[in-house]
Amino acid sequence: MPRSRPSRHIAPVIPKASRNLRVGVLGCGNVAQIAHLDACRKAGNTELYAICDAAEDLRVRMQAVHQPTVAYADYAAMLADPRVEAVIVAVADQFHAPLCRQALEAGKHVLVEKPLSVTIEECQELCAVAARTGLVLQVGTNRRFDPGVQFAARFIQERIGRLMAVKAWYCDSTLRYTMTDNLQPIPVTSPAALKPAGDPKANRSRYFLLTHGSHLVDLARLLGGPITRVRARFLERFEAFCWFIDTEYASGTLGHLDLTVPLRGDFEEGFRVYGEHGSVRGRLFLPWFHKAGEVECFSAEDGQYHRPLGEDAHTYRRQIEAFARHVLEGQPSGGSDVTDGLEAVRALVAIARSVETGEAVALSDATGGV
Repeated sequence: MPRSRPSRHIAPVIPKASRNLRVGVLGCGNVAQIAHLDACRKAGNTELYAICDAAEDLRVRMQAVHQPTVAYADYAAMLADPRVEAVIVAVADQFHAPLCRQALEAGKHVLVEKPLSVTIEECQELCAVAARTGLVLQVGTNRRFDPGVQFAARFIQERIGRLMAVKAWYCDSTLRYTMTDNLQPIPVTSPAALKPAGDPKANRSRYFLLTHGSHLVDLARLLGGPITRVRARFLERFEAFCWFIDTEYASGTLGHLDLTVPLRGDFEEGFRVYGEHGSVRGRLFLPWFHKAGEVECFSAEDGQYHRPLGEDAHTYRRQIEAFARHVLEGQPSGGSDVTDGLEAVRALVAIARSVETGEAVALSDATGGV
C-alpha cells in the first residue's frame, strides 16, 4: 500500500479588510522611519497614502523608499486633502497637542506617539476636542499590542479575581543602542528638521520620565487599573537615573514601579501581579526584536501555568491595524484612548511633584507638566 503523506499545517487565511484606511504620517524622523512607515505598509487594513515633513531632503528620501501616493511639505495641505482619513503624529512631544488638535479640527482621526502631551492641561483640552468632534484619538503605547501583555491582561481580568499587588519595571540598558543599531535601519537625518525651542533632551531626567515612564505607567494602569496616588524617590548617580515609585490603585491594590535609565546590564522590562486566584509574571523584550513577551499566568483553579505562544509580535503593525479596525469598523482597539493618555500624564506629573516635595501626591491634585 502506498504510504500516506504526513499532514502539513496550513496557516489559516486571514480575510483582508473590506477597504484600507488611508493614513498620512506627520514627521519622517527617527520613530517614523523605524516604526510607523514600515507598520503602515505591512498592515493588512491601512494604506500609507501620504507623508509630511518640512525637511525636503528627508521627505524626498522617505518618499522614494516608502512610495506613498503623495508627499507634503505643509501639514495644513495634508490635512486639507479629503483622501487622508487619519494621521499618525510622529514628531517631538512638545508638538503633540497643537498638531493633534489641528488634525481633529480638520476631521481626521489621530494616532499620536506617547505621551499624549507634556502637560495635564493640554491633555484635558485634547479630551474635550476629541469628545466634541467624535473622532478617534489613540495614543501610541505599542506595548499594549504585545501578545504576551494582551494575554496577561485578559487573564488578570477573567481568572485571578481581586488583586493584591502590581509590580512593574522599565530598566533601559547601557547596551541598548548597540542592540538597536544592529536591529534598526540606519536613520536618515536632516539639518532642516523642525525641532522644539531649546533642547528638551538637555534635562535628562525629565526626558527619560516622559519617554520611558510613559510606557511604564501605561502598563501599570493596564494591569492594575486606575492609579490614585504616588510617592516617588529619585536618585541620580554615575550618570544614571532611578525612580522607585509606590503606587496606590483605586481598588486598594498596592503597587511599585521601578524606572532606571540606564542599567548596567541587559534591558529589562516586566511585571508581577498577585491576585486572589492566581498570579502573573511577564518579561518583555526590546520591541525592535518583534518578539512576544514571555508571560506565565498561574491559576489556582486548575493548578496550572498558562502561557501564550505569541507568534506575531510586530507591535507597531498590530497597533495600526487595531486603530484602523476601530475607525473603519467600530471595533475597540485595545489601545490607549485619549483618557488613558491623560491619566498617564497625570501620573507622570504626580511622580515629578512627589520627587520635588518628598511627599505622596494624589493624581487628582497634580497640575502642570513634568
